Amino acid sequence: MDLVIGIDIGGTKTKIGLVNSDGKCLEKTFFRTREYPDLNDYLDRVAKTSNELLAKYDGAHVLGCGIGAPNASSKNGTIENASNLLWKGSVPILSELQKRLDMPMRIMNDASAAALGEMLFGSAKNIKDFIAITLGTGFGAGIVANGQLIDGYDGFAGELGHVDMTIGDGRLTGLGVKGGLEAYVSATGLKRTIMYMLSKYMIDSRFKNVAYNDLHGEDITQAAEEGDEIALKAFDYTAKIMAQALANFTAFTQPEAFILMGGLVNSGKWILEPLESYFNEFLLDVYKGKVKIMQTGMEGKTAAICGAAALIWEGQKS
Repeated sequence: MDLVIGIDIGGTKTKIGLVNSDGKCLEKTFFRTREYPDLNDYLDRVAKTSNELLAKYDGAHVLGCGIGAPNASSKNGTIENASNLLWKGSVPILSELQKRLDMPMRIMNDASAAALGEMLFGSAKNIKDFIAITLGTGFGAGIVANGQLIDGYDGFAGELGHVDMTIGDGRLTGLGVKGGLEAYVSATGLKRTIMYMLSKYMIDSRFKNVAYNDLHGEDITQAAEEGDEIALKAFDYTAKIMAQALANFTAFTQPEAFILMGGLVNSGKWILEPLESYFNEFLLDVYKGKVKIMQTGMEGKTAAICGAAALIWEGQKS
């Protein structure tokens, strides 16, 4: 059996799994990224965890390892100045990990990897123009036009989370962009919006006595289901900003679809229904009725792992 190791390096969690040729994740696990501020300790943990998973499939043929990470350069094999990771500067992650795992290896921006995964395994098998949007700790975008991933000169295309939207209170993103999209439209941004809404409205809410660090996306979704006005206002605010951004991005490449994945999408109708409504309102007339908002076609909890693994499987299937 042929397998690929898929590694998703997130600001909160690092997810590792074994993915077969059908895009099915046979084994998966995770650990918390921030528990390893030293890069060498982190890479030792990645290698150890990968080998533990492989030990369950003794005799399997490992084709390689694909890595999705924020601010990853596919051209240089580095992660550079990622806002949501503890390692700063240019991090030579590919060359250092290859010292620990001797196999073919590729790295790419996590959202671009997700876009490849959607083409191979997910919702974009028959779509040649789309943008994959990852909504986790941050906001990532993988752009496909005419069936080709737009990787960029240095491998950093698609950093749409740091586009200055000149929004409201001008929140800073992790890279210091004032009014940047990621500061509003992400799991982290939703938490910040809850705090903003509490300061703006004198409305009773379950969140009035909850500290920021104790806020979790699942709790915000549950509160919306119970009719909590602060939660509902936060989702509406987030959806409106996201819709404006997607309408703007449509003008660049005219995608057939935006494919959404990540923790924020798990909020379901509370984010998706107002998003759809605002999006159709903001689109230019020439695009109305032509652009779909879809969810990932890969299994939600393993979509990022399968996207990373697609970096290796792409070469096998072409």
